[in-house]
Amino acid sequence: MKHKYWISLSSAEQLDSVFVRLLYEYFGDIERVFNCSKNDFSSIEGLNIKKAETFLKIRDNLNIEKTFEDISKRGINFITFDDERYPKMLREIHNPPMVLYYKGDLFSCNLDRTVAFVGSRKASTNGKDSVKRIINDFKNTDICIVSGLAEGIDAASHRAAIDNNLKTIGVIASGFDFRYPSSNKDLYEKLEHGCGAVVTEYYPTFEPIKFRFPQRNRIVTGLSYGTVVGEAALKSGALISANLTLEQGRELMCIPGSINNKNTEGVYKLLKNGATMVTSGEDVLNALGWEVKSNISTSLEGEGLGVKADKTLPQEYSTILSFIEIEPRGFDELQIATGINTEELLKTLTMMEIEGFLEQTDGDRYRRA
Repeated sequence: MKHKYWISLSSAEQLDSVFVRLLYEYFGDIERVFNCSKNDFSSIEGLNIKKAETFLKIRDNLNIEKTFEDISKRGINFITFDDERYPKMLREIHNPPMVLYYKGDLFSCNLDRTVAFVGSRKASTNGKDSVKRIINDFKNTDICIVSGLAEGIDAASHRAAIDNNLKTIGVIASGFDFRYPSSNKDLYEKLEHGCGAVVTEYYPTFEPIKFRFPQRNRIVTGLSYGTVVGEAALKSGALISANLTLEQGRELMCIPGSINNKNTEGVYKLLKNGATMVTSGEDVLNALGWEVKSNISTSLEGEGLGVKADKTLPQEYSTILSFIEIEPRGFDELQIATGINTEELLKTLTMMEIEGFLEQTDGDRYRRA
């Protein structure tokens, strides 16, 4: 079983994927990498002798059986670079991970219909709502949403995918001994138990250190046919992901947002430089050249809601929805605008929340769901 050699190499923090791939492609077999001598390195182009000596010292201190056993005990699945099932889009990037660890059912996800959503961890309500609105348009299709399981746009993307019966892949910047951020613990559980998969290139004991997050981004974009940027400041991880998308030859798409939001400055820079603007799921499909059969719900005409059209919608519902066109509104504002008495308005708002038309935010303010 050659898997154990890949696993063992991945447990050495000093070895990066580019170097391991160089050795694998030179020797043609991962087991031979473990059996080679110093003399075998002499004809490898671009490899100096000092680096070869360092590798041999690291390799000789690896416990092949123990590292493989540790993965098995933790119940972690994995796929190696030499496996024919390795994701084809990820294989095409400059520095694909040599081992991809995962929990959940990675192969229940359609890896031929993958779209990444990235953006600010401190995303605005509008930014998260925009991402949800676009993903809502993919409801019940085989499109798979890929993101980084961080707060903000990432979490909103994963949650929207789950809410719309889509598979989703979360790429993390640590090993499976860590769940970061802790606020997304429920998302980890959902992805690992039926909603998709959590994946990482890192051995279980590797911590979520700062430099691993931009490294992780290449896998998010590398797994995907295109990347949608929700919100991004001028200096942000999302812009790193955008540049990686272009380097990998994939489609870069951006959601426009408020010009008063610092987290949209990077988005507008990308749009000015040629990124595709998207404001709906259909825009994403057009940009990627996909035709996807689905039962996407028809929105209420003139309302812009991702809920099924209903010709018998109560008049008070329509009145309230027309007033909450863009910004959330408080109870008092709604009462003044609609003229509905307090008791009746409370009952109506409660029913609209239950039926999925509204959601409450910031105390007594209501916004479109």
